[in-house]
Amino acid sequence: MMHLRTRALGCALLLLAASWRAAPALGQTVPATSRAAESRQLSIFDALGMAEQTCDDIAIARAGVARTEGQRIRARSTFFPQVYASASYIRTLKTQYASLAAADSLGPKPCNSYVVDPSKPIDQRVSLLEGALGCSSFNFGDLPFGRPNNWNLGLAASWNVFNGGRDLANVRSATAQRHSAEVGLTAARAQLMLDITQAYYNAVLSDRLVGISVATLAQADSTLRQTQLARQVGNSPEFDLLRAQVTRDNQVPVVIQRRSDRDIAYQRLRQLLNIPQDQSLVLTTDLGDSTAAPGTKLASLLTETPDTATEVRAPVRQAVENVKASDEAFTAARAQRWPSFTISSAYGRVAYPGTVFPTWSSFLDNWTLTGALQFPLFLGGAIKGDEQVARANQEEAQARLNQMRKLAALDTRTALSQLASAQAMWDASSGTAEQASRAYQIAEVRYREGISTQTELSDSRIQLQQAQANRAQAARDLQVAKMRLALIRDLPLSTGVGGTATLTASPPLAVPSPSTTTRPPTTNTGQQIPGVVTSQNTLGVTP
Repeated sequence: MMHLRTRALGCALLLLAASWRAAPALGQTVPATSRAAESRQLSIFDALGMAEQTCDDIAIARAGVARTEGQRIRARSTFFPQVYASASYIRTLKTQYASLAAADSLGPKPCNSYVVDPSKPIDQRVSLLEGALGCSSFNFGDLPFGRPNNWNLGLAASWNVFNGGRDLANVRSATAQRHSAEVGLTAARAQLMLDITQAYYNAVLSDRLVGISVATLAQADSTLRQTQLARQVGNSPEFDLLRAQVTRDNQVPVVIQRRSDRDIAYQRLRQLLNIPQDQSLVLTTDLGDSTAAPGTKLASLLTETPDTATEVRAPVRQAVENVKASDEAFTAARAQRWPSFTISSAYGRVAYPGTVFPTWSSFLDNWTLTGALQFPLFLGGAIKGDEQVARANQEEAQARLNQMRKLAALDTRTALSQLASAQAMWDASSGTAEQASRAYQIAEVRYREGISTQTELSDSRIQLQQAQANRAQAARDLQVAKMRLALIRDLPLSTGVGGTATLTASPPLAVPSPSTTTRPPTTNTGQQIPGVVTSQNTLGVTP
């Protein structure tokens, strides 16, 4: 029975090894289609350079800047006269004046010119005068009423001379909103750089953890072969063989989980960079060399001393601009109580030709100049309501500014604390991996020579795996913490406001016992970053 189980486990390992040989190298994933693209070399500098061109958040922020600029231009246009030109043509099909025009179509009554003749008697002169008065050449059809063709060319201009400062307040409010949108665009760019840095180093870390888990599996498999050989010659008890088999078998799902976590990390990176999911990537930047290329924008950014003052933080600057905008909105609402004075002028030329198209000489002039003074006497409380709404917005904006200042101070201190913690963890892990590797080599020799137990060898292997994982995790946390502090001036708050995820350094990976399983910790990016999963003692025997 024991022999059959050993053969079955051997076959399973052969299949797993064959799948590893067929799988792509570290940092690559199996393409989804048969026409997989060639591997793409990608450094952290390349990722940061190409991110802004395809990021939807940046496009949204740019649209916000363009929208607020349009609102500012629209508000500023009220300072200038508004000039309109118009042209219209009216074709009259039926009119109420048609009967009058028909009566006039009979023509005027025939009459002679009245000539005063003093020699005639008074009664004859009166008769001639009355006849002359009753005879007229007036034709109703000459009037514009009901004419079939009506042309009207117009030019109108109006200028709001005074309205209590409402226009000026609207312009200032729109300008503050535009400044706020520009700060939002800067914050979106900074957040994108931080997201790319996190995703990139998460993928590099997942590559490193896959390598550690594969190496640990190879060590466990080597120990199993040595134990099987010792068992065959009678130098090892059955308990050691069972323990070696369980340790090796428990490491297989760890490798599978690490590969799955790596695929997720790479998918997240491809999504941020708008790279096809079937594109194979090879990450060329190691966890410890983000400043290896001197002269780059990233290197200069990481070497500059960050400005951690509260008032220069992007959320605080945005809140200040929002306060300015709300103050000006209240001023505009209160200005409605003042009278407004407007000057307008309209110039037009009209024509009523007998044909469809008139001649220029047939047009007549109309020109008016108007000065209008409007004073609000009673509007049913509309102005008071507008003032109350503007006052509430003003108070809310001021409260949010105070809140942003407090949260920005907390967020800055958190970033400094995270950097100090990441640096301390990196310094503490320095040399530990090398020492653990040396200790495992010694333990392996001692076990092979029969002067130590398998428990000692398993403990050394677990400590080596833990030390390597801690070193890689500390490198990732240090790089992310450095980037966050370098971008702290323009980053949004990450301390629980506005739905922004809190960026926290990953906790240290504690050294587990051989009979425990440590679940992978998660980061704020929503992606699982694998920790160290150790072999579980399924036999229930405490070593």
